[in-house]
Amino acid sequence: MQKTLNSIDPFNGEVIGNVDVCDEDSIQTLVKQAKQAQLSWAKQSIQQRVHLVQQAYKNLQPIQATLAKLISREMGKDARRATYEAGGAIHSGPWLAEDSADALRSQRTGNNEIQYRALGVVAVISPWNYPLAMANNLLVPALIAGNSVILKPSEETPLVADLLIKTLNQSLPTGVLQIAHGDGRTGEALVKANINMIAFTGSRATGQTIMANAAANLKRLIMELGGNDPMVVLASADIPRAAQFAVASSFENAGQMCTSTERIYVDERIADQFEHAVVAIAKNYRVGGWPDTDVDIGPLVNARQHKKVVRHIQDALEKGATLLLGDKSPKLPFIPPTVISKIKPGMQLEDEETFGPVVAMDRFSTIEEVIHRANDSIYGLGAVVFGKDDALLVANQLQAGMIGINQGAGGTPWVGAKQSGFGFHGGAEGHRQFAQLTVINH
Repeated sequence: MQKTLNSIDPFNGEVIGNVDVCDEDSIQTLVKQAKQAQLSWAKQSIQQRVHLVQQAYKNLQPIQATLAKLISREMGKDARRATYEAGGAIHSGPWLAEDSADALRSQRTGNNEIQYRALGVVAVISPWNYPLAMANNLLVPALIAGNSVILKPSEETPLVADLLIKTLNQSLPTGVLQIAHGDGRTGEALVKANINMIAFTGSRATGQTIMANAAANLKRLIMELGGNDPMVVLASADIPRAAQFAVASSFENAGQMCTSTERIYVDERIADQFEHAVVAIAKNYRVGGWPDTDVDIGPLVNARQHKKVVRHIQDALEKGATLLLGDKSPKLPFIPPTVISKIKPGMQLEDEETFGPVVAMDRFSTIEEVIHRANDSIYGLGAVVFGKDDALLVANQLQAGMIGINQGAGGTPWVGAKQSGFGFHGGAEGHRQFAQLTVINH
């Protein structure tokens, strides 16, 4: 196993820093320290834990700009969105701590006392596309529940995670929050270690591996495994509003978002008008690197992801799709705003999660047809319907954990269906997953 991990700027290929990689022996040491620290951490009152976590998040405020720049430089997110993510994570942390505490306090119902006790050591394995936000949403409730946490960040964004943990630890007891850097081998060693829970956000394939490795000891799991979100545009839809959403949702974070709109089905009666509106809007999006403050779409995170998106575009065009906007063979590191029509089942753009700035569309003639096609996926994270009164009828038949009507999918709790994972992020239901529910009769 390599001893150091380099962080690469996807905009120019420069090495911007490195971190030490955790091998299997290092993982065992981290787990031992986490177990020891967790015993005293769990003995503190829940309000004491809230106070310490909130104090830790105050330490982040002076370095907000530094965190934002690291997000941009490590994964390519444009400066505006990186600044928003850094600020959002810093300011939501204290609120999330209190919200978690509200869900985790003991309750009385008659002769029963319901307690939410710590599980032990929780591994948080976070993704690169929202390196602060996604880690934040899992590690805070885990800590408030009385667990110690080992964060394994993506190998694409080690520097921002490293700075986050080091800064938080200025106010937290030693060993309560630690970090394990490395690639999938580090993650595998952590999952197989003597820990109690894994909270993971990432690909379905990696989720399957984690699930298999966690099975021997029946470790608890929370898993969000991506999606292939459909958008249905009914004849009754507000076309300008629907077109604006279609482009914004497909291009957000350069399309590297789990609830990004991946496939759009438009009623054939309005399809021409809708497609024209989408192309007109998409033409206004600008690509560029993090130093440019006017950029809408940054570079993709790495050459591997870029190659995947190009492959999906070319596969669709070879199988009969039409390129309305964009480039058939975009060069590294960018994918320009791309609009494709006439996607069909059997094309990678329709069947798989593309994770790039591509608006992929087709037409439908009947409601039965579009419901079948929208549901014909192993994924079920989010779905969106645009229309008037008939939109709710369609939404009620879609298979997804989160469904938006004339707006994006999402909310609290954050939940997927089918093979988009299981468990929840956020809300009382989500926070309580980090605890052992115990009923005492007295």
